[in-house]
Amino acid sequence: MDSIGFLGFAFASFSYVIFTLLLFAARNNTLLARCIIICAISTLTANLVAALQIKFGFTLQWVMVADGFKIACWSILILICNTEETTFRKLFANKYIKKYCLIWVALMTSCWFLTYSLHFSYEYLFLLFIVLNLWTLVLLEQLYRSANSQVRWAIWPLVIGIASVSLFDFVLYAQAMMVQRLDFNFWFSRGFIAIVAVPLLMLTTRRIKNGSVRIFVSRNVVFYSSMLMIAGLYLIVMATVGYVLSYLGGRWGSVFSVGFLVLGGIVLVALLATETLRRNVKVFITKNFFANKYEYRDEWLNLIGKIESSDAENNYQMATQIMMSKTGAQYGAIVKQITNTQFETKYSSGLEFEDIFVPQLIHLCHFCKREGWIVDLTEYSETPSVYPDLSLNLLQWQDKNISVVVPIFIAKEFYGLFVLATDKELSKFNWEDRDLFFAISQQLGNVLSLHEANDKIAESKQFDAFNRMSAFLVHDLKNIQAQLALITNNAEKHRDNPEFVDDVFETVESATERLDKVLSQLRNKQVAQVKSNTVNVNTVLEQVVAQRNVKKPLVEYISAGDLMVTADKDVLFSVLNHLIQNAQEATLDDGWIKVNLSSVSNDIQIVIEDNGCGMSKSFIEKRLFKPFDTTKGNAGMGIGVYEAKQFIESISGVIKVESEEGVGSKFIVNIPATHN
Repeated sequence: MDSIGFLGFAFASFSYVIFTLLLFAARNNTLLARCIIICAISTLTANLVAALQIKFGFTLQWVMVADGFKIACWSILILICNTEETTFRKLFANKYIKKYCLIWVALMTSCWFLTYSLHFSYEYLFLLFIVLNLWTLVLLEQLYRSANSQVRWAIWPLVIGIASVSLFDFVLYAQAMMVQRLDFNFWFSRGFIAIVAVPLLMLTTRRIKNGSVRIFVSRNVVFYSSMLMIAGLYLIVMATVGYVLSYLGGRWGSVFSVGFLVLGGIVLVALLATETLRRNVKVFITKNFFANKYEYRDEWLNLIGKIESSDAENNYQMATQIMMSKTGAQYGAIVKQITNTQFETKYSSGLEFEDIFVPQLIHLCHFCKREGWIVDLTEYSETPSVYPDLSLNLLQWQDKNISVVVPIFIAKEFYGLFVLATDKELSKFNWEDRDLFFAISQQLGNVLSLHEANDKIAESKQFDAFNRMSAFLVHDLKNIQAQLALITNNAEKHRDNPEFVDDVFETVESATERLDKVLSQLRNKQVAQVKSNTVNVNTVLEQVVAQRNVKKPLVEYISAGDLMVTADKDVLFSVLNHLIQNAQEATLDDGWIKVNLSSVSNDIQIVIEDNGCGMSKSFIEKRLFKPFDTTKGNAGMGIGVYEAKQFIESISGVIKVESEEGVGSKFIVNIPATHN
């Protein structure tokens, strides 16, 4: 075995001589290239000393000293990938490099001091190299996991090469620690493992042509824990196996050692290649071994307090402001999905969504409904693979500085989105942040659902009141009918009586006044049974305009031709008639009203525009679509525009309003077109 071990270390030394010469021949003067040369020389030295130890039989501690320097060189090389230093002076001034060097010196000094002074043989040296190799594996994990796909392609041979050597040594020294001696079958194999790593190292140096890789490594303790936990479990298992081997006499030691080496390799490959496994391990460790980032009882009470003490004008504003404060966003909006292709911005603070943005919202809603995930746009821009099947136009989102999108679910039903934006960079969200945001979103969604349900109940009560009012009106109509019937019944008998004639005129005048009042309140407010069929919108608008043009101002109608929708023709006629009538009533006789019918994408668009008195933004938001709220006094009941909105939405359409006081108003109606 000695001769095999000598050949292994000798060939390894020769391989690293060739590798070093090739590096010199490349004439790459960057700091990273120089450090790779130093690492190659340190590995060459370590293998050469190991070969000489077999030949001349001096103590293994000299080999371990060389190994210690070799491990330090490769670990510093890994750390260099997270720096932008260009000289060795600046490199060793870097806090991470400096910290590693200080800890390395402290470990090396203390372990050799204990070995020599306290005569503990090699026990503390075994422990030293377990720690150093484990540290290297942790650094490799951070390097690989923090790299983007392009950099991973360049460095994965380097990672596999260094990891193979470190993992082999880790298993070697872990076993030695358990059984208090080195297994020289393993020891003599180290040279051949070092040879296998050479082509992998050469492949990486060829891929990194300019000699520099900039990779941001997040030094979060939770990331370290995944590798540390695996290593800890491995050591516990190895300790148990050590006792078993001791009990059995050690006969199967080599078999067990090789088996655990293979197991360690599988674990490393799984950690490096399986994103899901690593994430699950990380979250599991954080949930079970670390304190929670949030005290959820306090967060819950804080949320309730904000809901109760909010001075927002409406619940949508309250919900958006709370979500903005939790995420640190400066701007936000709550977008409700009306249909699969139609959205309504319930509240917006500094965010506007144009029609061109709607396809992005549609795609994002499909993703959120399917996955139920919070979308971090910063994370998506860096690693889009984290969000499978999500394809967004980042320029459109970045133009609005949108950072986070939080879905809203009410009883597992998708409601809409919190869209949050900021001019400054937000800190990265971990799984606890996402859990908290999602919990807050669900609670706010329930609050919104409750208030919307209360609003519907209030509307229902108002309609009940309307029905009761209708009963009184019917009673009045019956009285009027009775009066007129009395005239008819007595006409033949008293038609020549002047007093009867006077009474008739007085009765008719009274009945006319009462009928005018009833009709003015009931005009176009009947609830008709919906009978949907294909309707030519152009024909309906021509009829409405012809009827409305008996009054001033006259309506100017511009049509794009025959366009078809699926709706109840009579109700559509009534709705359009009411909207145009409102425009006439809001406009002076010498003003103008324009009605434009056109086709926009797959929708039919009807625009009713006037230069009348206009409306304030506050009136549009708070009163325009509210039932039984009218500015016409006793002349109206305030349900015309409300019924128009309800009808348009019932056929999957949307009605929008643009208005300015003293300038005029524009009603925009979009209805899905029907194609024959």
